[in-house]
Amino acid sequence: MRVGVLTGGGDCPGLNAAIRAIVRKGVQECGFEFVGVRDGWRGALEGAIVPLDIPAVRGILPRGGTILGSSRTNPLKSEDGVARVRETLAAYEVDALIAIGGEDTLGVAAALADEGIGVVGVPKTIDNDVTGTDYTFGFDTAVNIATEAIDRLHTTAESHTRTLVVEVMGRHAGWIALHSGIAGGANVILIPEQPFDLDQVCEWVRDRFKIRYAPIVVVAEGAVPKAGQMVVKDSSLDEFGHVRLSGIGEWLAREIADRTGKEARTTVLGHIQRGGTPSAFDRWLATRFGLRAVDAVYERDFGTMVALRGADVVRVPLSEVTGGTKGVDPALYAEFGVFFG
Repeated sequence: MRVGVLTGGGDCPGLNAAIRAIVRKGVQECGFEFVGVRDGWRGALEGAIVPLDIPAVRGILPRGGTILGSSRTNPLKSEDGVARVRETLAAYEVDALIAIGGEDTLGVAAALADEGIGVVGVPKTIDNDVTGTDYTFGFDTAVNIATEAIDRLHTTAESHTRTLVVEVMGRHAGWIALHSGIAGGANVILIPEQPFDLDQVCEWVRDRFKIRYAPIVVVAEGAVPKAGQMVVKDSSLDEFGHVRLSGIGEWLAREIADRTGKEARTTVLGHIQRGGTPSAFDRWLATRFGLRAVDAVYERDFGTMVALRGADVVRVPLSEVTGGTKGVDPALYAEFGVFFG
């Protein structure tokens, strides 16, 4: 059997660990031959296929990014996209495809599975918002990076007695903001699932200054004020219809400074959260996902995604995990309210 592997959407730490696990087990235990699809679904459309064997995956375990490249190409936006993907797979005699990605990449995988193409999904995203799995790889590394940044910002904020607003990634889900904010001792955490009251935020900031501590506000890029609109730098869309987020942190810092009379500065972590060496947990989880994805291909259990449930890696239908994103439960968010202000 010849199996294709692709990585789609935003890159994240752990992708290379998953690719390595897939190839190692597939070749050594199943006798599979592998090819890599370059740049996500774009490579499937354009026929950008490269050999992928054990020598190609040696030494990539600790590397960030993806050796296969990625893109946000959506073949379903092309009138003949499914046919072109099918033609590429047929031309290179690819019998099955392992698609590693987030909600958008897995949504395409589900659509292709409905068209009879043998696809197995592997969930990754730093946002941890893929439904059906407790965690995605990439998330732990992003949280660790954000937490370290918050730790460092505490000292400079206190030295100058100013508010520091830290903007982290999280379009629809506030998992990074909540985890890193709690771990880093933030005084305010704002997430997309809970529109925030700007007056309350400013009151928490004032309370912090009263005890001579400088406040740290962690805000997810998709957070919005009550009765407000999402703050973005421009309104352009990618091929999956998403706006390019950024700007809430700067807006929030200006509002806090104006309303409290205290200086406020913004730090936007952005793609720093995606890059660099994956954490031990992300290497471990990506490796497990890769191994179990090969099992699914070997058993021809297509149209499924591997997922972490508790300590177990299980399979779930792709059709059940592409209908929306997994957000932070309001009860979980409320649990940490004691630390605000």
